[in-house]
Amino acid sequence: MTAIADIAARFAAVAPACDAWSIRVMRSRSESLSVTRGIVDPVSLGDDLGAMVTVQAKGGVGYAATSDISSAGLKAAGRAAHAWAECVAGRMVASVDRKTTAPVKFDHEDRPRQSWDSLSRSAKIERLKSTADALKRGDKIVDWAAYVAYADEDVVLATSDGDFIRQRRGLVIPGLSASASDGAETQTRTLARGGVMRQGGWDVLEDVGFWQAPERIAEEALELLAAPDCPAGTMDLLLMPDQMYIQIHESIGHPLELDRILGDERNYAGTSFVTPDMFGAYRYGSELLNVTFDPGVAGETASYAFDDDGTPAAKQFLIRAGMLERGLGGATSQARINIPGVANSRACNWNRPAIDRMANLNIEAGSSSLEDLITQVNEGIVMETNTSWSIDDSRNKFQFGCERARLIKNGKVGQVVKNPNYRGISATFWRNLKGLGNAATVSVHGTPTCGKGEPNQAIRVGHATPPGLFADVQVFGGG
Repeated sequence: MTAIADIAARFAAVAPACDAWSIRVMRSRSESLSVTRGIVDPVSLGDDLGAMVTVQAKGGVGYAATSDISSAGLKAAGRAAHAWAECVAGRMVASVDRKTTAPVKFDHEDRPRQSWDSLSRSAKIERLKSTADALKRGDKIVDWAAYVAYADEDVVLATSDGDFIRQRRGLVIPGLSASASDGAETQTRTLARGGVMRQGGWDVLEDVGFWQAPERIAEEALELLAAPDCPAGTMDLLLMPDQMYIQIHESIGHPLELDRILGDERNYAGTSFVTPDMFGAYRYGSELLNVTFDPGVAGETASYAFDDDGTPAAKQFLIRAGMLERGLGGATSQARINIPGVANSRACNWNRPAIDRMANLNIEAGSSSLEDLITQVNEGIVMETNTSWSIDDSRNKFQFGCERARLIKNGKVGQVVKNPNYRGISATFWRNLKGLGNAATVSVHGTPTCGKGEPNQAIRVGHATPPGLFADVQVFGGG
């Protein structure tokens, strides 16, 4: 039995008398390595352990977090959660019925092809330094860096109903950047600007092409210095996966969160242009648009078997053939709004309660090769790698900037242009989707710091997507 399982068993022995209880124990160990301008930066290490206790009593729900995992500390957390449950009894906005199924027993630990600890720290740093050195492609490269962060997360959820769910996984987040300057201007290219991440171990770096990328990134930074500014106009826009993922995140993911639609996030992260009556009736995009919550994609950032409330996770369509079907909301939000959701009640750590969060939110592949998408364009542009974004608090009107773009003329990719931007409205942008790449073009990305909740929770989200072609998009230049 693992150490964190022992903690859960220890709480069971001191839990308060109540209608039901649960304990979620989480241990997170991390290591971050980086090299900046040829200098090895200080190594960052983390080891965090604690528990969140939830108690149901007299119709109320209360919770308390503690880093004191002794029996006395866990007992005190149980008493505090019980007191909060009694305090809010009769004041709950919704209640979730107790489950009637048999207790769940699940214990899974991901085992990558090559574990993170298979190399010594000095060997990792040496490999990282040689990779960073490859970014220095001449005197005009004035800033360059390589980094890799690793997190090992081990989570146990145990309940008074006899559930025991343990999930352990590793996550690797690599990054590369090179900035070129000619004195008057600076241009930067990155490895998807932090949007490359996978569950796994040291093997992830090979899978995402980390070791082979430095020369390309540096050369493209130098190329951008000499490139003209992006032109302005309304044209076809082809977004590569490393830009599509942030477009999905901001203009599909956040608007579909049920707690946001309910108004819970209005004070901090904003509301949504989506209203409850749209589900089952609203055309969100063209018939090509199929969006899924899919926690079963191997290696994707937010793959899991159960969410942090213990709800089994399975692939679900949120948008099918352009029509909105369901929202991103766990069991509590579903009960409050009476709209189907998914198993996405998640917490960023042991000291936060689980709330509605994006997880793996993907666009299903279309039928076109990348070449097919390009040949459809008479006058347009292809953009890659997000560098800036702005979207209103209802997640409707947006503006994005990218690191690099290339013009498309008569079905052929041509000149590189710099400082490309585009703008649109979520409610119409996705309806102008006129082409999607096939399965061979799909790439897995994600964001490591999606912020939401009060107090704030920064959580990791995955997005797998092909490139997408959109008609009649406002494009413009500017740094």
